[in-house]
Amino acid sequence: MTTTAGHPEAALSGLRVVELSSERGALAGKLLADMGAEVIVVEPSGGDPMRGYGPFLDDEPGPERSLYWWYYNTSKLGVTLDLEREPARAAFRKLIASADLLIECESPGRLAELDLDYPQLTPLRENLIMVSITPFGRSGPRRDEPVTDLTLLAGGGPVWSCGYDDHSLPPVRGGGHQGYHTASHFAVMSALVALLVRDETGAGQHIDVSMHAAANVTTEAASYEWLVARGTVQRQTGRHASTGSTQETQVRCADGRYVNTGILPRTADQFVIVYEWLEELGLVEEFPEAFLLKLANERGALELSRISEDEELQAIFAAGREAQNFLASKLSAYDFFVGSQSRGMAAGVVYSPEEVMEDPHFQERGFPVRVEHEDLGRSFLYPGAPYRFEVSPWHLRHRAPHLGEHNEQVFAALGLSLDGLRG
Repeated sequence: MTTTAGHPEAALSGLRVVELSSERGALAGKLLADMGAEVIVVEPSGGDPMRGYGPFLDDEPGPERSLYWWYYNTSKLGVTLDLEREPARAAFRKLIASADLLIECESPGRLAELDLDYPQLTPLRENLIMVSITPFGRSGPRRDEPVTDLTLLAGGGPVWSCGYDDHSLPPVRGGGHQGYHTASHFAVMSALVALLVRDETGAGQHIDVSMHAAANVTTEAASYEWLVARGTVQRQTGRHASTGSTQETQVRCADGRYVNTGILPRTADQFVIVYEWLEELGLVEEFPEAFLLKLANERGALELSRISEDEELQAIFAAGREAQNFLASKLSAYDFFVGSQSRGMAAGVVYSPEEVMEDPHFQERGFPVRVEHEDLGRSFLYPGAPYRFEVSPWHLRHRAPHLGEHNEQVFAALGLSLDGLRG
């Protein structure tokens, strides 16, 4: 396995994590591994189904060619165990005895049937932290219901808020396994807190992550709007779902590309900034509502709470939005994006995935990372760190493991023979 030497110690160096392979928690293991933890992903003998997920390298399917598997398993070590067999379960117990953290997404009750649940594992590792990620938690009337990422997002609520102003169209599911990802982030946050508690008390604990609940608390105001006021938010194109409609923000720019113009000016200073931008571009005369931008400055405080009863205030805020739309129509998407951001106003280009990786800001942050695949004699571009550490840098250390690649390395260190583990 090729690694890159010379990097400062990572944030989670010295931490051993065992991950029972599952698409539901794969991101959690990846985040911990890329932060420096030694994450050992345990697959069934025939390999995790994720190895069969496309897209594939050069469109040729194969267990070592799944780009899906590659991304979710960077920096991990990989072993295989058939946990239906007692010799493999004995090896798993020995592995757990050396671990700080276990991540599992098994169906509720399965680990208990295998005699591998938290009560059976803690005698082996007294301060073990175990994170269980399940659709509805490990207990309760819905614990055994089947789910997919789509049904989690629909039942949890996020799908209701995603889609277009045209409500004759159905909602739009967020792509990229957002339901699984949301649960994985809650799992990581919970695990890190549990590690801090263990540092103080010496005690481990069992964490129960409900994927449904994780999805629900990410609905921004939608769930709370209903719980508090019985109000139902409605989806809107490219902007927050709301109980009332808001002005559109998606605008086609002079180069034919689209931007989201973001939040409209809210303060007198911001209206002045928009007016000065029009002046710089020589566009004041082309924008008839420009006088309203100056009027905002003359009024001083602009109280949004009074907008329903103040027609002049309504006109001012409408002019602020139209000024943004007008500027976007006169500029390229990137120039509008940079111009807005540099003036303290949030805006964004509608990028394709490859354009995100090429954006100068992401380039400057070192977000695109090349990972060496020495087995193929090639390197590939990966999405990099979602966050940066000043003292203990994040580092994507190596490619995803081949099937059973580290069996000998991991099990030999535990004093186990591979012969007794083969099914």
